[in-house]
Amino acid sequence: MEPTVPLNQEFTLAAGENAAIENTSVAVRFVGVDGDSRCPADAVCIQGGDALVKIDVLTGGHADAYVLHTGDLKPVTHNDLTIALVSLTPYPFSSRSIDPADYRVTLRVSSTR
Repeated sequence: MEPTVPLNQEFTLAAGENAAIENTSVAVRFVGVDGDSRCPADAVCIQGGDALVKIDVLTGGHADAYVLHTGDLKPVTHNDLTIALVSLTPYPFSSRSIDPADYRVTLRVSSTR
């Protein structure tokens, strides 16, 4: 059973996990990460880079796909909800690659009303 989280509260998901949003008919699934080009924590970079965080918003058996970016943290809007990327962990290091199963995304869903 998926956890239920209230609006305006941060929650963390692993790839493939869902969270139902309290008092809505919506659940959010963290699909995974594409193209993690964030600057490694142990390097000096001219640009900070970006990681593409893929989520699905599930409503009544229908899934809408969205991509959030660590580079600009601009939220997406789904109907009357705003979904914001708070953080993506772990942070990359130049000496090791990140296993896709190790990613955790922290999100916040709020109402636009």
